[in-house]
Amino acid sequence: MQATMAVISSDPETGFFGHPRGLAPLFFAEMWERFSYYGMRALLTLYLVKHFLYSDGTASLIYASYASLNYAMPVIGGMIADRYLGNRKAVMLGAILLVCGHVTMAIEGPAAEVVNGVVVREAFYDQVMFLALAFIIVGVGFLKSNISTMVGKLYVDKDDPRRDPGYTIFYMGVNMGSLVSTIACGYLGETFGWAYGFGLAGLGMIAGAIVFARGTPLYRNAEPPMPEDLRRPVFAGLSKEWLIYLGALAAVVVNWQLVQFHEAVGVLLIAFTALVVAGLVWFSLAKCTPTERDRMLVVLILTAASVVFWTLFEQAGTSLTLFADRNTDREVLGFIVPASTVQSFNPLFIVMLGPVFSWLWVTLARRGLEPNTPVKFALAIIQVGLGFGALVLGASLAGEDGQTAMFWLGLGYLLHTTGELCLSPVGLSMVSRLSVARVTAMMMGVWFLSSAMAHYLAGIVASLMSVQEGGGVEVAPTESLWIYAGVFQDLFIGAGVIGLALLVVSPFLKRMMHTDAPDMHTSGKPRPAAAE
Repeated sequence: MQATMAVISSDPETGFFGHPRGLAPLFFAEMWERFSYYGMRALLTLYLVKHFLYSDGTASLIYASYASLNYAMPVIGGMIADRYLGNRKAVMLGAILLVCGHVTMAIEGPAAEVVNGVVVREAFYDQVMFLALAFIIVGVGFLKSNISTMVGKLYVDKDDPRRDPGYTIFYMGVNMGSLVSTIACGYLGETFGWAYGFGLAGLGMIAGAIVFARGTPLYRNAEPPMPEDLRRPVFAGLSKEWLIYLGALAAVVVNWQLVQFHEAVGVLLIAFTALVVAGLVWFSLAKCTPTERDRMLVVLILTAASVVFWTLFEQAGTSLTLFADRNTDREVLGFIVPASTVQSFNPLFIVMLGPVFSWLWVTLARRGLEPNTPVKFALAIIQVGLGFGALVLGASLAGEDGQTAMFWLGLGYLLHTTGELCLSPVGLSMVSRLSVARVTAMMMGVWFLSSAMAHYLAGIVASLMSVQEGGGVEVAPTESLWIYAGVFQDLFIGAGVIGLALLVVSPFLKRMMHTDAPDMHTSGKPRPAAAE
């Protein structure tokens, strides 16, 4: 594959498995950043429920607020990078804030207690935890969309056949970090203490920042668009660059408060999403050519479809983790697998199947048989629904103790993973390729904004499966099993209907992408049909 791609692409740089050399530091930096993020994510819901004794519903909504803000902030981070900082400086700022957040998360404090039927928490450590989440939220905002944009900028030609496989390789870095961290951080946190798991996640983020900084000479078009203007003093002797950095710290304070009030987050997220979508629709209709307009509208439609997928997929951090803890037989060869480490099924399957899917798409594209992007999105939604169908089947076969075999949870994660491999890597590539060049980073932010909405909706869905009202009072597994199974069945049916509907309209969306237009092919010759 390396030799073939080197011939097809007009880019002479092929230093990392046939890809531009800058992909290597971006791959490893993202791997370590995701190591820290997913290591903390594996523990967060259990930490809220078991250490702070929040109810399932409250813990799910705290998680939803945190996760949705994590994915909303890249819209702002992308705009600041596009206009002022450039991608590289924005990513470095994000990395520093993330180090602060993960290190602060390791400050555990005493566990909450039930006194006379009332949960008593140490307010100081409660606030330290929320402050740590705020640092991570703002850090992700500056890092996430910009590092993805930097991957796209490595490929000079829009029709470079290495682009989709390059994003798949980049995406595998995400899951390699996730695989190791969910096992290592999850095991340390549940076995030796929460601080050990969160502390290891912090070390991963430090490694990611170092790797990214060392790769600076290999990045393309990642510097500030107007460096002299960025350095010019504008207020109290401070340059625009330093004002942005101070603004980032102010954003930490704002998010520190927001993450504690999930109702406010929901209202702001809906309003912000409506404003951004309205602005992009206006931009598409008023400032774009007909071809650009169609492509931008396709990006928005498929991004909306991705909300459905991620709402279901992101049950992994909340309801599926609690389901693993309460209703899954996790004994393997006499060893009880920690509930948090079950999340490693997803990255494990991606590491195993990622190269297969990358090879599959390239092989099918050469033969003109590759499914187009809308079809891949439809297949993803159908598969994530089937994953919940597997859990419903497993629940129907549970024993009298209310415990299901871990096989069914593994099968559910497998189907979710194959759906993810259909949508997420090609989704990033779709945004990079179809978006108007002057708003590419912002559109990457919009892609993550869709995940913000999905995470918030996922928290609401998870709260419907609340089986513990706080205070550490356990509910019988036989009772919790059917609460989970009932909602899982609804998700299975709903996803199937939406996925099939998207499959029906996919030919219309394919035509609106204009993949045969000359501007998509630097050689002036169109690629085979369905190669997007």
